Amino acid sequence: MTLRRVLGGLGAVVALVAAWRITTRRRALAAVSPELRHPVLYLPLNLIDAVTLAIGRRLPAVDSSIRPSIRAEQITVTAADPALTVVTYQAPARSEPSGALLWIHGGGTVMGTVRQGHAWCSRVADELGALVVSVDYRLAPENPYPAALDDCYRALRWLHANAIKFGIDPARIAVGGDSAGGGLAAALAQRAHDTGLPVRFQLLVYPMLDDRTVLRAEPHKRTIYTWTPMSNRFAWTAYLGHPPQEWDDRPYTAAARRANLTGLPPAWIGVGDLDLFYPEDMDYARRLREAGVECELRVEPGMYHGADALFDGKAPSMTAFRNNMLDALRSVLTKP
Repeated sequence: MTLRRVLGGLGAVVALVAAWRITTRRRALAAVSPELRHPVLYLPLNLIDAVTLAIGRRLPAVDSSIRPSIRAEQITVTAADPALTVVTYQAPARSEPSGALLWIHGGGTVMGTVRQGHAWCSRVADELGALVVSVDYRLAPENPYPAALDDCYRALRWLHANAIKFGIDPARIAVGGDSAGGGLAAALAQRAHDTGLPVRFQLLVYPMLDDRTVLRAEPHKRTIYTWTPMSNRFAWTAYLGHPPQEWDDRPYTAAARRANLTGLPPAWIGVGDLDLFYPEDMDYARRLREAGVECELRVEPGMYHGADALFDGKAPSMTAFRNNMLDALRSVLTKP
């Protein structure tokens, strides 16, 4: 009888805690645009160790299918160790030479695959008549810095070296990515600038730019966590090979660490005001402009991290957000 009472009491406590958490979560969700509310917001996944990472890697990705009019092909850039593969997307009747977009998928540098970008990459190829190349880069913690960036840089060099073969204009190559992919794209633009490899434009979608965000005592208060501070700490630690710290003099570890942004290619930065990366993205956009780099900044009210992937074509604000991304690329990829 005593054990039954204890178990009953524990059950009641668990129920009360769960109810409290749901109530607290509902209050926080009041800041979310009504059209962007989704059940996933009640169940944030925190990446904290190998077990939760394995679970995260097995979660089904948001449905992302290739447009029927687009031909997608997996290509081995090099079979040497380490091997690197990319996926190309193009319309069969693409006019040549065209512009090209090197796309880098998100996932905190620890998760994600090129498959999650199929819909977006094939849309760019279809509507802009561009060649799109998505990089299947190595993930951390198995492959820490600089593996992912090295893979992206190798893909960019390969694209330039094969410009004639693929019928693209090497002066119209843009780099872009979402979340961690956006952070890698920003670092790639910096490395390409320093090595004289031309990049026309950088499309940075709620980019993961600054490992020092982990060191902030308190994230900005309006954050809605689909990508949580704990996940951010785990991911940066996995990528860097050690916990983030104020000082890290290795080049291109985090795009926001670069002191001099002068001479970088024009940029588009889009982020929601409920995103964990909102402060670092706002700061990077400001610094780009102060350095004389043209930067279009789109801040979406009531948007949390990755909401466009959940609601593209379903919520007017996210359709407009994606359309703005496409318009930014159109202005640079379709004009010689």
